[in-house]
Amino acid sequence: MRRFLFDLVEGLRIALNAIWANRLRAVLTTLGIVIGIVSVTLMAALINGVNNEFEETLSSLGADVMYVSKFPWGANVNVDWWEMANRPALSVDLIDTIQERSRYASFVAPMTSTNRTVSHRNRSAQASITGSSPLYGQIRGVDLAEGRFLTEADERGARNVCVVGASIADELFPSTSALGQSVRMGTAPCTVVGVIEREGAGLFGGDGSHDNTILVPFRTFERLFGVSRWRSITIMVKVDGTELMAPAEDELTGILRTARQLDPMEPDNFEINQQDAIRDSFSTVRIAIYGVGLFLTALALVVGGIGVMNIMFVSVKERTKEIGIRKAVGAKRFTILLQFLIEAVIVCLIGGLIGIGVTTALTAFISSTLGIAAPLSPTVIGIAFVICVGVGVLFGIAPAWQAAQARPIDALRYE
Repeated sequence: MRRFLFDLVEGLRIALNAIWANRLRAVLTTLGIVIGIVSVTLMAALINGVNNEFEETLSSLGADVMYVSKFPWGANVNVDWWEMANRPALSVDLIDTIQERSRYASFVAPMTSTNRTVSHRNRSAQASITGSSPLYGQIRGVDLAEGRFLTEADERGARNVCVVGASIADELFPSTSALGQSVRMGTAPCTVVGVIEREGAGLFGGDGSHDNTILVPFRTFERLFGVSRWRSITIMVKVDGTELMAPAEDELTGILRTARQLDPMEPDNFEINQQDAIRDSFSTVRIAIYGVGLFLTALALVVGGIGVMNIMFVSVKERTKEIGIRKAVGAKRFTILLQFLIEAVIVCLIGGLIGIGVTTALTAFISSTLGIAAPLSPTVIGIAFVICVGVGVLFGIAPAWQAAQARPIDALRYE
């Protein structure tokens, strides 16, 4: 063991001296490794960031909430969207039916929306105007920064009151409180009674976030904008826990089929959506990103590894006489092999350090410009250095083996 440690320390010293003597060449050799490490660490950081944003966006939909609508969520190439569009619209009467017959539903509420330009005096903003009942806040977990939420009295009277998102409040009322102010939606004025806490844009832009949303009573929305065939309502059904989602979905399917008078052999003319549909759709995209990223990473590392191997062959040729002298004074093959392997690994680790530095700068730039947090975790950094060691050993073994097999007499005579 003492002999091995001595060889290791001595090999490390000689390798560092050799690299320092040719430091420019060593840095240029690491460019391929740098590109490979930047690829793998940046890909991992971005995927972690996208996953976090994705989960935060999904959490706003509610893990224990089902959404009944005409269309399915997610990307499904086998869906006949024209057939879906021609399905009969969901009626508000279904809400009372679900509340009366369901054993699992704790809250049921309608939801429909339209995109409009809203204004206050000389200021305007693009907003998603959503009509729903006062239960919307409990189903979607809406937190208010100030004011109150919609009430049953607002719903029954179809009052022109609204709750606005943080971005809408900032754009229309930059220097004053939005409470009590009037927002004009087309030709209809609306009095602001509450402001929603800022939630952030989310992975899908405004989807899943209330920052650019204006919430109005459902009856107010019906009176102002109407509910047509092309703007069918969505029914939100919240259950008492995620463990009840499966039986609740089966029960809800039966209730809807009965209420819509479907024969046993007829297919459903509605969709029951939940988080899993989006998660399954996103997993396909994530796998594709992983595949492309791994391919590019492997390609860069192979190119970088070949560059390291070529330079190590050059280094072995340049130091043939040194190898002969060391062998002549008793150095074993393993000692020479270890020396050049250490040198190859150190060159790759230098590339890894540069790559981690570049990735850190890139993740900070991405976070500040795109708003997607891309954390570079210690695990990813550790994996990057393990890859560097692996590449150094894999591509350094051939030149190191050549050096170890050199005959002392021939090496000493080499010029």
